[in-house]
Amino acid sequence: MSLLGKFLQNVIEKGTIRIIHADGSTETFGTSAKGYPDVAIRLADKGVIRQILLDPRLGAAETFMDGRLIVEEGDIMQLVELLRANRPFERGGELREPGFFKKARDYAAASVDRFNFRGRAKRNVAHHYDIGNDLYELFLDDDLQYSCAYWDFDRRGPDMTLEQAQEDKKAHIAAKLDLKPGQRVLDIGCGWGGMALYLHHQTGVEVLGITLSEEQLKKARERAEQEGVADKVKFELIDYRDLAERAPGAFDRIVSVGMFEHVGTPMYRTFFRCCANLMTDDGVMLLHTIGRMGGPGTTDAFTRKYIFPGGYIPALSETLEASEHYRLIPTDIETLRLHYAFTLREWYKRTVRNRAKIVALYDERFYRMWTFYLAGATAAFENGGMCNYQIQFSRNRSSLPLTRDYIGETEKKLRGG
Repeated sequence: MSLLGKFLQNVIEKGTIRIIHADGSTETFGTSAKGYPDVAIRLADKGVIRQILLDPRLGAAETFMDGRLIVEEGDIMQLVELLRANRPFERGGELREPGFFKKARDYAAASVDRFNFRGRAKRNVAHHYDIGNDLYELFLDDDLQYSCAYWDFDRRGPDMTLEQAQEDKKAHIAAKLDLKPGQRVLDIGCGWGGMALYLHHQTGVEVLGITLSEEQLKKARERAEQEGVADKVKFELIDYRDLAERAPGAFDRIVSVGMFEHVGTPMYRTFFRCCANLMTDDGVMLLHTIGRMGGPGTTDAFTRKYIFPGGYIPALSETLEASEHYRLIPTDIETLRLHYAFTLREWYKRTVRNRAKIVALYDERFYRMWTFYLAGATAAFENGGMCNYQIQFSRNRSSLPLTRDYIGETEKKLRGG
């Protein structure tokens, strides 16, 4: 039995994986089971096993990207799903404290990347978001929402679209902001401008969206001009820390969707201090972020190297602890458990459907990297420890209605009844 086989025989119980080695020999592990995929992989050379065992996620990713780990049956989504589904977050059993050396190694591997000072933060954002808007237009919804959608299957039906889910996400967030016409809203990490434009069109608020991505800025400004609202919805290339120094107390509301993952733990307190100072004394903030269902962790090597350098997914405890130092009151917390998994599967489908266009834009290695990223993220939300948190903060306990009924009522109006 190969070294990789010895590892897999302890992991794969449900579903099967067949390994075709470089010399033509095969090994099969697991048992076919309903709801679990059956896959086969071929290893192009003997070095693949060594690379995977040295760092399973990074090694598997890079050998797949290089075409040395080939998925012969199934696809990369099913391969990653099989591995993760056999070790789910909810697997039960006895819980033990991680060993000292593992914790020290993981912390050392990731700690340096978490210091997102101004210059590094902009470089890290450019690494992911400035690779060109053409890619994102191929797999995102029409409004270019690059964050977890909101899947209300009971209302929309089992065949609801990604576009409908993203529209519902914006309504869900807008309702929690309790917006009034004439208020000033800050959108930290505004992406391509979809949320800012939606908030203005639906409620009449004025919005400033800020980003560190030049590609996103250009697209967002174009959209505001085309929609004739550039005087009410403005976008700027600026770090939130610099804006806090320039415009204290300038905003009634702050919304931040999918940006907090790029802040880095050493900057959490700075982030919340800046947010508190940017708001009026009765201001409200809605933070939408990917989060960990367990305690603090580390960012894996593949994600650090190829996808989100400097990125880190926070535990709820880390997020709330940082906010507590600046008298920000957590007035509402919601955990979106499976919504991102549904979103990512849609992005993956659209990515695969547009394979030829993506390869033409970049190359085959980039396409494989991107599908590995989406497959790994999907598995993390379906069976791993990832979720999304929506945390509403207020600077004044009396700023919002006494009960949370207003959220559902407002959301219903925004959705059109």
